[in-house]
Amino acid sequence: MERWDEELADLGGRVRHWPAGAVLFREGDGADQVLVLRSGRVKVTCSTMAGTEVLLWILGPGELLGELSALGERERPVSAAALEPVTVLSLPALSFAAYLRARPQVMSSLVRLLGRRLRESEEKLVEFHSVDTLGRVTRRLVELADRYGARCPAGLRITLPLSQEELAGWTGSSRIATAKALRVLRDHGWIETGRREIVIRNVDALRRRSGHRLPVRPPVFSDAG
Repeated sequence: MERWDEELADLGGRVRHWPAGAVLFREGDGADQVLVLRSGRVKVTCSTMAGTEVLLWILGPGELLGELSALGERERPVSAAALEPVTVLSLPALSFAAYLRARPQVMSSLVRLLGRRLRESEEKLVEFHSVDTLGRVTRRLVELADRYGARCPAGLRITLPLSQEELAGWTGSSRIATAKALRVLRDHGWIETGRREIVIRNVDALRRRSGHRLPVRPPVFSDAG
């Protein structure tokens, strides 16, 4: 993953802070700023015709938000909200666009980023139609363990404060179906759940059940907790 906070550190812009739960922008808002995450994690979502929230991506330090505004997008196609306190560098879209034109290698990095996000969206779309709810929930838990798992006495604690509703939106499932899937996994002894907390007790079993094919990212291990 390109570290855009390092790439764009000297471009100027305005540093902004949001508390956990704050909305950075909503679908339909004017798109005139590109945001570079410096700290904290953000969920990117869109709404269905029924008004439910679909979680598209979870982004962390070094990643971009609102990059399409530099390519002519006038309205935000998605919403973004802070999962925890975040700090961002806010850059005018026109300045970022000029920066891209002057540096073809940076434009190439942006194209790779957009390609990766498109590929992930296509994979999720196929998954929604070909994998049952238990399989989708299990895949997301494996992904969370790989990206945000911190070692604890019981196994791996997912350090991302994700609610059950948000997990349901990420799997394209109802909250009730997601709760049932989590109960099945608890009954197997593979996970423990608490308020905005999941501990993975047997990640290998989850991986086998999920048929997880994405590259495994090394967890951020910690002796805390």
